[in-house]
Amino acid sequence: MKSFLAGLGIGIGLGILFAPMSGEETRDNLTQRASDLAESARDLVDQGRERVRSTVSAIRGQAERFTGTEATGTGTGSARSL
Repeated sequence: MKSFLAGLGIGIGLGILFAPMSGEETRDNLTQRASDLAESARDLVDQGRERVRSTVSAIRGQAERFTGTEATGTGTGSARSL
């Protein structure tokens, strides 16, 4: 899949470079596409970060229900003894 996406990116890049546009138009086009790509990457990172946060929160909630304590992150909570 990565190879396909890499090939697609190279193909698009070559298509842009050989398109009948002036150098300035081509540079502007490449700049805009790079900006769009960077924004998409930031969005994906933000989505991944939010997924990790929600997963950690869910795991903490399950751990709290299991142990009957509140996870404070200070290490002072104690587990219920049976």
